[in-house]
Amino acid sequence: MSIAAPQLPEQTRRRTVHRAWWVAAVSFVALVGAAAFRATPSVFIEPLHDEFGWSHGTISAAISVNILLYGLFSPFASALQERYGIRRVVSIALGLIALGGGATVFMTESWQLVLCWGFIVGIGTGSMAMAFVATITNRWFIARRGLVSGILTAGGAAGQLVFLPLVGLLVEGPGWRAASLLVAATALAMVPLVLLVVRDRPEDVGLQPFGAGADYATPAAPTEGAAKRALGGLWKASGSRAFWLLAGTFAICGASTNGLVGAHFVPAAHDHGMPLTAAASLLAVIGVVDLIGTIFSGWLTDRFDPRRLLAVYYALRGLSLLALPTLFADDVKPPMLFFIVFYGLDWVATVPPTIALCREHFGEDGAVVFGWVLASHQVGAALIAWGAGFIRDATGDYDPAWFTAGALCALAAVMSLMVKRPAVPAAATG
Repeated sequence: MSIAAPQLPEQTRRRTVHRAWWVAAVSFVALVGAAAFRATPSVFIEPLHDEFGWSHGTISAAISVNILLYGLFSPFASALQERYGIRRVVSIALGLIALGGGATVFMTESWQLVLCWGFIVGIGTGSMAMAFVATITNRWFIARRGLVSGILTAGGAAGQLVFLPLVGLLVEGPGWRAASLLVAATALAMVPLVLLVVRDRPEDVGLQPFGAGADYATPAAPTEGAAKRALGGLWKASGSRAFWLLAGTFAICGASTNGLVGAHFVPAAHDHGMPLTAAASLLAVIGVVDLIGTIFSGWLTDRFDPRRLLAVYYALRGLSLLALPTLFADDVKPPMLFFIVFYGLDWVATVPPTIALCREHFGEDGAVVFGWVLASHQVGAALIAWGAGFIRDATGDYDPAWFTAGALCALAAVMSLMVKRPAVPAAATG
């Protein structure tokens, strides 16, 4: 059942800047703040190992819990946003990130690391995951959805990386506790901005989504509980071959980005004599270049077959990871810079095409279904984050992890082409 869109006053229709773009801008900033703390573990591994004597595997286990909860909570957060409102859920999520980040300065045992990094920050960031991107895009935009999803995704990915040089400087200066407090304060500072600008739907302020036509009708608000909505979306999607292919490719996406490069690039480079700040700066460059790559990917998604885009992205990523072990050195050389730029353009370019395919196959359930696809992304990331730490402890280097990730990316490229386009896209209204 659909509700007819309200008749809009003439002055509202003539606004030159649709409010959807302001909501997108604030969402971008909030995603950057939420993602900032997720980047710090890669810089903290060595300082925590030196101060507390915790093994790389123990610290990686805490990172794995964070990554896993980030994904597993995402579909429930998407359903909570539909049921209770984006603004309320996102504000609480940012508060949890600030709480978990600030509490780390008091920890003395490894289980406290798992609690703060793993559970508290994991649930907070899971509520600000890429399913949030899908929710904002689906509600506020009809036109330019691919472009907007690319911009917002880039914000989340860049937030994980652009803070790294500053975090690295703080770790080598005042220490890792100062860095924790900085990113916690950054997340908390986003809350007033979200409360001021973001609204749950454009209809709340007398508008239609950007690009809506005269025949647009507002989807009926869900009446079922968040857990039922999330699990119901999974149940319906689980009968689709496309869902399992997308979940599988996205698991490999997570393994080859957040789980491996995001968590272990800095300590791997440090193993070869590169200073922590230099390695962290390289990851920050990936974040900056990713802004270009992901936004461009969103633009391409509006124009080309998303399946073929995914196949190209995964194939190129796999080749770059296979070459990475030969590029590490005690300083930054041109081949490593080339890898950083090349890999950075591909970092999360996979997200806009994946969101588009979820929307095509599952319609109004697309955001919730994408939440489950994202959960698979984080399961893959969590497994390799722990596995790479274990490999490092067992063999003394990370080379087998890079080779494994490269081979998995080749598999993901093939799986992407196996996703069939629906003959008739799923309905865009409930």
